Amino acid sequence: MSVRDIRMYGDPVLSTRATEIDHFDSGVQTLAADMLETMDAAGGVGLAANQIGVTKRVFVFDCTHVHSGLRGAIINPVWRPLSEAKQSGTEGCLSIPGISLETQRYESVVVAGRDVRGNAISLVARGLLARCIQHESDHLDGVLFLQRLEPSLRKEAMREIRNSSWFNA
Repeated sequence: MSVRDIRMYGDPVLSTRATEIDHFDSGVQTLAADMLETMDAAGGVGLAANQIGVTKRVFVFDCTHVHSGLRGAIINPVWRPLSEAKQSGTEGCLSIPGISLETQRYESVVVAGRDVRGNAISLVARGLLARCIQHESDHLDGVLFLQRLEPSLRKEAMREIRNSSWFNA
C-alpha cells in the first residue's frame, strides 16, 4: 500500500468521467487499499479514483466516526435518493483544500455497486454517509461539489481558489 498524490482543482482528470471496472483482480484491491491510505493521510472521509489520477469508477469512504464500522470501497456505484428530502451542510474536497461551503444533497440514498472482489453490494445511507456517496459519485462523473453550490457561494469559492497558495503554485 502507498499514499498517492491527490490531484488538485484545475487538473483535467477531475472533470473526466471514470470508466466502469469489469475485471476484479489484485490490482483493484491494491488501488482501493492505496486510496484508503491516501484518504486517511489527507484526513478525508471519501476519495474517488480520479482524485489520484485513475479514471476508474471506484471510491472509498470512512464514516466510522459517525456510523460504526462503515468504511470501505464501492466500485461502479449507482445511487438514487430515497425521498425528495434534502440536507444542507458544510462540504469540502481534498482536491480543493481550504474551501468548505454549504452544499445541498439528498438526505438519504441507496447505493448499489461491487466490492473489491466483485461481489454485489447495496447500502442505505443518510446524513454524512449519504453526502459522501453523492459527492464521490459526482467525482466519478467528472463533477466537483463547486458545481452544486448556489451561484453566490460558487463565486466566493472561485475567488478563494484563485487567491490560494496551492492554486497559484
